[in-house]
Amino acid sequence: MAAPPDPAPPTEGEIAALREHLSRPLPEIPVKYLYDDVGSELFERITTLSAYYQTRAEIGILEQRAGEIIELARPARLVELGSGAGRKIRLLLDALGPAARGASCTLLDINARFLQRSIERLGADYPGCRFRGVVGDFVQDLDRLGPPGGRLLVLFAGTLGNLYPDQRRAFLRRLSAGMDASDAFLVGLDLEKDPARIEAAYNDPEGVTAAFNKNVLSAINRRFGADFRPGAFAHRAFYDRAHAWIEMRLVARERQRVSLRALGMTLDLAEGAEIRTEISCKLTRESLARDAAEADLAIAGWYTDRERLFALALLCRVVA
Repeated sequence: MAAPPDPAPPTEGEIAALREHLSRPLPEIPVKYLYDDVGSELFERITTLSAYYQTRAEIGILEQRAGEIIELARPARLVELGSGAGRKIRLLLDALGPAARGASCTLLDINARFLQRSIERLGADYPGCRFRGVVGDFVQDLDRLGPPGGRLLVLFAGTLGNLYPDQRRAFLRRLSAGMDASDAFLVGLDLEKDPARIEAAYNDPEGVTAAFNKNVLSAINRRFGADFRPGAFAHRAFYDRAHAWIEMRLVARERQRVSLRALGMTLDLAEGAEIRTEISCKLTRESLARDAAEADLAIAGWYTDRERLFALALLCRVVA
């Protein structure tokens, strides 16, 4: 497989956005930068860890209920937002049965290399299905996913929870505005539960999540000409009960000054200063229903694992 071309230089929009995030009272790095090539590989390792229940629970739901979901949605096209390694979409393709031949499947992912691999593997395993890859951000690039009509749009892995609540509601409104009555949206949700169970999933003793978190600094170094030293930071993840989310942070082990050439700025960090790298909101059926209603969407199907750790929700557009 040929390597993908070198990425284009950061756009003015990217530069302005990162500068704004790092200038906040609590500096932040947008979550999308966690998923460079190394980060994407590390995340795939995280999904196999014993403490990380989300992937096993979601796959288990799909194995049991994919046929029911397909029967209810009756899609002519599948569209996956944030496809990653493309493992879960296979369960929906299998549930389509003979209808998968001649169907189309669009995969969107921010990582070009992972997307290329997924397209090649899925194309070989499902020769009757037409696959198209779109390199992009699921929040910003909804308009690149084709026209409405007969689509099952899918966002797995609890990724919706990486958006702040106002961002989540805005995303659902934009998504809904591009849907018609024959479209549906299948979304994976990490549910509220014992905080200790959640924190354990983000603080694995193997240190894979810590490596995943610190790698974002290497990604920023390459993309924006920065000189972060990942080893000068510690991983921290904790559950915020007030907001019902877990967040990951990087904690400076010592006082340091970081130069970000592409941004034209330096970042002065005291020992113990923190940078937020991810939030992951934990939802309930009721909280999703409220957000969906604001976007003229309604829950048509609700599917959970036996322990009710995770859910898949099928949303349809409400037609007045």
